[in-house]
Amino acid sequence: MVAEARSRIEEIEAVDLIGRLDDPETVIVDLRDVRERQRTGFIPGSFHAPRGMMEFWVDPESPYHKEIFGQDKKFVLHCASGWRSALTAATLQEMGFEAAHLKDGFSAWQNQGGPVENTPPQGDQ
Repeated sequence: MVAEARSRIEEIEAVDLIGRLDDPETVIVDLRDVRERQRTGFIPGSFHAPRGMMEFWVDPESPYHKEIFGQDKKFVLHCASGWRSALTAATLQEMGFEAAHLKDGFSAWQNQGGPVENTPPQGDQ
C-alpha cells in the first residue's frame, strides 16, 4: 500500500524541505502521535495534526475542520519514517486536497541535520 501511494504523490527530500523551513507558503504537518513528538522532538513551526484526524480536519464540510487547511499553501506531511504520511497524502489527494510528504519522514530530517525543537512531556499521556 505504501509503495502504491508513493507512486502517485509528491515526495520531498529532507534536504529540500530543510531549505523551505522559513518559507511562509509552506506548512509542515506532523502526523505523529503526541508522545512521539515529546520523545524525539519536532520540526520548528510544524503544525501537529494527529493521523487519525486528518481527513476530518481537512474537509471543509466537517465539524472538525481546521482553518489552517483552508489556506492556499503548500502542505507537506510527515511522520517518523514516511509510511503514514505517504498513505495520508494519497488519501487526501483522493479527497481533492493536495499535499506532499517528506520522503523517509522525521528520521531523514534528523539525519540531514534539520533543526529539531523539544518540549518537556506534559504528564503521563
